[in-house]
Formats: sequence, structure tokens, C-alpha cells
Amino acid sequence: MIRDILIFGIRLFKKLIFKLSDLENSALCEKLTTNNGGVFLSQASITNLQNDKKKIIIGKGSHIRGQLLIYPYDGKITIGDYCYIGEGSRLWSGESITIGNNVLISHNVNIMDTNAHEIDSVERALSYRDMTLNGHPLNKGSVQTASIVIGNDVWINFNVSILKGVTIGQGAIIAAGSVVTHNIPPYVLAAGVPAKVLKNLNINDK
Repeated sequence: MIRDILIFGIRLFKKLIFKLSDLENSALCEKLTTNNGGVFLSQASITNLQNDKKKIIIGKGSHIRGQLLIYPYDGKITIGDYCYIGEGSRLWSGESITIGNNVLISHNVNIMDTNAHEIDSVERALSYRDMTLNGHPLNKGSVQTASIVIGNDVWINFNVSILKGVTIGQGAIIAAGSVVTHNIPPYVLAAGVPAKVLKNLNINDK
């Protein structure tokens, strides 16, 4: 009897600790974003290196489980209404990532509008050393960036990578494991490395 009470008490205590941790994480995410009614789940992570909450905007009804990161030199992330960002997914912006409404992004998806590092090997090595000593640079330098736009009603499956300069049209589906390097038109199924259109989606799939 006493053993059962102790076990129950320990479980209850653990749940309370987890709940407090979730609330603390959610409060931190709120401080770093402009949240118009979204939900930050326990796995959510916000890295706002500009310390400007207007640069990360979350729409109403959207649920965030992944990481949102903007670089100090530039970057903006805008997520529309009723979207889902899955666990382990990373949205890193050095220019602009814009996501429409009703977009489903599964787990372990990478969406990055920047190369993150320089092309030239010597410049890259020097830049990396400087970053380890002084933190992320305030100037982009020769790092290449290009905006990403994801239209309304898009579904991006797990383990997809979306690279800089890409637009994905409304209602498109990106199959699991694909790497998107070029624009994808609306209402198509795209798959592969690099992703290519496999078929048009029926009007009833809208």
C-alpha cells in the first residue's frame, strides 16, 4: 500500500516537473516570436539571433515542434495559420522563409534559405574560426541566400530538404526523402533527388 502511494507520488511529481518544463519552454518561445495564436510544443526550439520578435511570426492554430532559427545578419520566418512543423524539423533563415496556411511539415525536414557557409575554402575556414571565437557574424559576407516560399495547403513529408530560392506551389505534395532544388508547381506530387514532378493531383485532392 505504502509502496503504491510512493510510486504514484513519484509519477505525479515527474509529470509536474515535465509540465513546468513545457510551460517554461513555451514562455521562452513566446518571448522570441510574434505569436498570433500558435502553440509551441515541448520539442519546439526558437533561435532568434537578431533578438527581434517581429522576424519570426506564427499564425493562429499553428503547432510548432521543430526548430526555427534566424541568423544575426538577416533572416525572417513567417508561418501562416493552422500549420504544423514536425519534431526534428529545422527552418533556418538568412533571408526569408514564408509558409502559407494549412501547411503540414513532417518530422526531420530541413528548410534552409542559405548556404550557411562560404564557397571559397580559405574564406570558409577563416570565417568558421572567427565564429567559434566571436559568435555568429553580423554581416553575411559572401554567404549565398535566396528566399523560400511555400504556398497554402502544401504537404511536406519526412526527411525532405528544401534548399534556397525554391517556391512550392499551392497544394503540392513533396514525397519523403526528397531534395527540392527547383520550383515545384501547384497541385503536383514531386519526389526524388532532386525532386521532380511525378504526377498532377486530381482536383478532388485540393
